Amino acid sequence: MSWLGNWLARHAQVSLSMLGRLYRQPLSSFMTIAVIGIALALPAGLGVLIDNTRELSGSWEGTARISVFLQQETSDNQRDALADLLRQRDDIAAVTVIPAEQALQEFKELSGFGGAIDALQENPLPAVLVVSPSETALADGVDALLVELEAFPETDLVQLDTEWLRRLNAILDIVNRGILIIAAMFALAVIIIVGNTIRLDIQNRRDEIVITKLIGGTNAFIRRPFLYSGLWYGLFGALMALALIGIALLLMEAPVARLAGLYGSGFTLQGLGWNGSLDVVLAGSLLGWLGSALAVTRHLGDIEPR
Repeated sequence: MSWLGNWLARHAQVSLSMLGRLYRQPLSSFMTIAVIGIALALPAGLGVLIDNTRELSGSWEGTARISVFLQQETSDNQRDALADLLRQRDDIAAVTVIPAEQALQEFKELSGFGGAIDALQENPLPAVLVVSPSETALADGVDALLVELEAFPETDLVQLDTEWLRRLNAILDIVNRGILIIAAMFALAVIIIVGNTIRLDIQNRRDEIVITKLIGGTNAFIRRPFLYSGLWYGLFGALMALALIGIALLLMEAPVARLAGLYGSGFTLQGLGWNGSLDVVLAGSLLGWLGSALAVTRHLGDIEPR
């Protein structure tokens, strides 16, 4: 226990000593930390944007509607009978009937082609049944329901109104893969930045390292302060990245709230959370330590007393 206590005390002493060295070089330390923070904030911020987009699209999926376009020759009695039959199903929450005349009137008002439509001899639009799947159907997937709706003889076309959400999620998957690639590139950049900073620090302290080796200092003893320097750089860079992401979310909060209000939604931007913030801190600290370790391993062996 005495050996362990001495070991922890030496590491704590070196750690605080390197923290004081960073404090005594505020400008150069801040510039290095700022570059690391920006490099970590970009992929993490893009990840937050993707997560918010997925959450928003998930809320839209909860309002999925299925439009069942009926055959032109379907009578009103057949239409209403089919609607009553569908309302009895457990996987359907509600069915709204849109008669062909109502569909034509809505199209005239929204399309701007009212004059051209008035010239038609007959109504080209069919009646439509707007089907709202139940929560159970949404949880299990609506593919089976779509197949059953298409099988009715009165059905001409079945269209899921949120089909575009599937395409959006597919696009988000591609973007998420791209973010992982970008994150890997920025992680390499952080390692290079820290490694180059530590390399310069090693060169500036070359005489000190030579003297330490002359009096018996081991490579592990000499390496320890540089490893803690890299760890501090990565840690403070990660904290700066969290601050940058928080500022960006604050700047976007009001416009997003106004947009959500226009659609009657209570959606609000979500940040990284505790787990995401901890991941960024751990990643930054690890990358800083790794960059320092690579630089020390590469350059410390070149400094030997003559």
